[in-house]
Amino acid sequence: MKLHTKIAIGLVAGAAAGGGANAFFGDAAWVSWISDNVAYPVGQVFLRMLFMTVVPIVFTSIALGVAGIGDVKTLGRLGGRTMMYFGLSTLIAATIGLFLVNSIRPGDGLPPETRDELMAQFSGGADGLAASGPTEFGVSTFVNIVPRNPVTAAADTDMLALIFFSLIFGVALTLIPREKAQPVIDVLEGIGDAIIKIIDMAMGLAPYGVFGLIFVITSQFGWSILGQLGMYVLVVLLGLFLHASFGISGLVAFFGRISPARFWKAVTAPIITAFSTSSSMATLPTSISTAEKELDVQPKVAGFVLPLGATMNMNGTSLFEGVTVLFLAQVFGVDLSMGQQITVIALAVITAIGAAGVPGGSLPLMMLIMASVGVPPEGIAIVLGVDRILDMARTTLNVCGDISASVYVDRVDREMEALEPAAVPTGAD
Repeated sequence: MKLHTKIAIGLVAGAAAGGGANAFFGDAAWVSWISDNVAYPVGQVFLRMLFMTVVPIVFTSIALGVAGIGDVKTLGRLGGRTMMYFGLSTLIAATIGLFLVNSIRPGDGLPPETRDELMAQFSGGADGLAASGPTEFGVSTFVNIVPRNPVTAAADTDMLALIFFSLIFGVALTLIPREKAQPVIDVLEGIGDAIIKIIDMAMGLAPYGVFGLIFVITSQFGWSILGQLGMYVLVVLLGLFLHASFGISGLVAFFGRISPARFWKAVTAPIITAFSTSSSMATLPTSISTAEKELDVQPKVAGFVLPLGATMNMNGTSLFEGVTVLFLAQVFGVDLSMGQQITVIALAVITAIGAAGVPGGSLPLMMLIMASVGVPPEGIAIVLGVDRILDMARTTLNVCGDISASVYVDRVDREMEALEPAAVPTGAD
């Protein structure tokens, strides 16, 4: 049985067991004991084994990917196309969310007692986020991308700073003589191979880890909150589905020039991993492997595009942020003009770049957007109960968008390489 099939079985079994425990036994002590002492530890061990590989795999993948491209000029061309694709995909997703939330208006008519109940139930989570403060996004953000100490950036999991250092390190390897760069490249390749083996060991725990993660969620919340916020959840999921069906599929067909059917069949394993872990970073090893083996993306392109995408290409997150802010504005009766709504979408696109590729990484940034348009930031408590479910879905879309970008950039790179000989003078009269 293939690993992704085992993971899918663990996902379904965990959801069924957790949902059944919540429905039939409620707050029974033994359900909490199993969740706290069995399911949660197993799930966390699996996640932590994946997370501990994130820093070394991001550094080695990007540095080797940049060094493998060979020259700064080519790097600039590929980097520009990568960022263009990220921006276009994210903008399409956010626009779909804006259209749906204004058409369906999921926040209208929500009973006040339901709002008060959710606020009372999840205000602790909102207070915790508010205490840490929303991440400021401005000139300082761009300055802080350049780390004073790359080791500190790695220890603090400051992914934007780590990626910047990895890019600069890779560029430096292309600028020094090949005979001096090659020993460093060999070391990085050895580290990368060792990390892949660690990931293989971690993925052996995946079916059990996924079972534990899903059991904890469903045994605690059940499906009652989804019932209360059904229209909001429907809008987010419908938006993600539409972007997958038309946005990403259209981009893959037009820019990547491959069949959408082939693409979606190839990305089954990353979809399941992303959905179960809610983490673009934890899915990164699977994404790289799938791009290279199933979609024939060159390793240097996969190693360059996918780590960047795991931090910067958050198309599902931008759609989610836009829909959520406008939904909460409807709940609180805050009437936003079209100009303010466009501001929300623009901020969702921009702040999605700074969202951590880990579960719940977008919530502090979303509070910043809410405050900017007059929606009470503490209202985030209303959606905390269903965020985990939606986080799973939007992370899946983020990962698929990353892989689709690698397909496009790989095609461009191959075409540029094919044209290079023609650009060399032949010396003929």
